Amino acid sequence: MAKFTGVLLASDYDNTLLNTETAFLSGSPAPTIPPRNLEALDYFMGNGGTFTVSTGRAVPSIRNFAADIPCNAPFVVANGAALYDFRTRTYTDILALPDGVPDRAEEILSRFPSAGLELYDTRDMVYAVRPNQYTRLHERITRVPVRERAAVSDIPRPVLKMMFEDEHETLEQIEEALLARNWTAECEVFFTARTLLEVTAKGATKGNMVLRLAEHLGIARERVYCAGDEANDISMLQAAAEGFAPSNCVQAVRDCGATIVGDCSRGAIADIIDILDQRF
Repeated sequence: MAKFTGVLLASDYDNTLLNTETAFLSGSPAPTIPPRNLEALDYFMGNGGTFTVSTGRAVPSIRNFAADIPCNAPFVVANGAALYDFRTRTYTDILALPDGVPDRAEEILSRFPSAGLELYDTRDMVYAVRPNQYTRLHERITRVPVRERAAVSDIPRPVLKMMFEDEHETLEQIEEALLARNWTAECEVFFTARTLLEVTAKGATKGNMVLRLAEHLGIARERVYCAGDEANDISMLQAAAEGFAPSNCVQAVRDCGATIVGDCSRGAIADIIDILDQRF
């Protein structure tokens, strides 16, 4: 039996597996995965380890990059709303928003006229109601054009997730407004970046879906390790036997007790695999 057999490592994509923040802010092309990470992942999987990406991106937003990611398990996508196997091009698990929830976003949009809203369905389309500058920035970094619609009611169901886009201060007000509504008891509401506020179904978190994946693969929770840099990663960092974070992580991730490794630009995943190599 190889040394990493029965070990699952799940990594966030943006600003953990590689640095995409600079490209997002500037509109420049996305960088490649650091060579140290590629070499370490080849070693990890070559010695029996299971590696997956656990990303806030939905399938169309990660599809253009998936072929360049060394991976041997389904991806956790849409912040834990689904598992998707790029090898078979199928969803293997879905936790979609309740049908009535997306329509309720219209009232929030009416209160905040500068906000845009992206919605993602299970047919791998990206829709936008009232797209704004942050929608266009997101389009550039994901290389996926949105399909503009006049109203949320025009978008097919089921919806995997919704994403409000605006200045951070406005999104903080939107978050407060969302959490004051009774219907968000059926939802998870969280920031994935300062200009992105997401809504998924209750239980549709990275942590929950990583554990569902581990169960499907027959991997014990005490052999699950996760890495991430943002607040939406905290659920999986806390669900894991040990959570890791690159040094560029937000303060909330530091505060949750994650083990801090090097910067994502220099190969944070390789640092984690070095630690696991000493442990197993």
